Amino acid sequence: KVYSCFMKKIICIILLNLLWCNTVSALNFPKDVVSGSKFKKSLTGSYYKKHGMQIVDKADDHPVRAGEKSIRFELRAGDCGKDKDGGWNDCKKDRERHELSGKYRVSKGERWYAWSIYMPEDFVNVDPVSVILGQFHQERKHVIWMFKNKRGGYWIENYVPEYTVGNTQILTKDDLLGKWNDILVNVNWSHKEDGFFKIWTNNKLVFDYKGKTKSKNTKTYFKFGIYRSKVSLYEQIHKKKIPTQVIYFDEVRAGKKKEDVIIKLQ
Repeated sequence: KVYSCFMKKIICIILLNLLWCNTVSALNFPKDVVSGSKFKKSLTGSYYKKHGMQIVDKADDHPVRAGEKSIRFELRAGDCGKDKDGGWNDCKKDRERHELSGKYRVSKGERWYAWSIYMPEDFVNVDPVSVILGQFHQERKHVIWMFKNKRGGYWIENYVPEYTVGNTQILTKDDLLGKWNDILVNVNWSHKEDGFFKIWTNNKLVFDYKGKTKSKNTKTYFKFGIYRSKVSLYEQIHKKKIPTQVIYFDEVRAGKKKEDVIIKLQ
């Protein structure tokens, strides 16, 4: 009997661990919203608040780019998390996030990515806090391309050499507020000069870079949501807590061909 009880406890622990792993592994998104990649909650996901990321419906008056659903992110003051192993801690590094991390990893070659982004009209600019609304990262290495909300607009930042070497505005504040904007990216992942990184917004080419797009011997992946750093600057300047921010994403797609990522926007 003692052995039987012991085994039951072991089985329960294993089942609980499996359930926990499922909460931080790939999430199930409808093809209406995501295709070409699976996503998990950034960091362990265990810090996620219920309001952090939700699949929402047009029937409930949420903005949707195509189909019936979209993804809503909300970030409030204090929404910070850490890795399970303690290697990274947003709370200790003056950062906050509700972000999804892609499981579609690419080591080299040409790829296409697309997403549509909607910024509500009451979205609050929190300059000089850095607000990242999409990024291309590398496994076990630094971020390489960041899509930032700065001065109300949407900017692309080249961080390939591990420091910023260029900032380009691809959408203005007027472009963003209360409207859906379609982002299309065509990139050749390479640590050599044959790389390229092109961006279209609403079918208009707005960024055309040639050169290294990643580090050597690394795999790249896409992350999106709301990620803020140097959060305390806002309170120091404005003498109040940083405000809540809400953003919507839809048509988040990845593939080897352009046709793979614009399937519902043609």
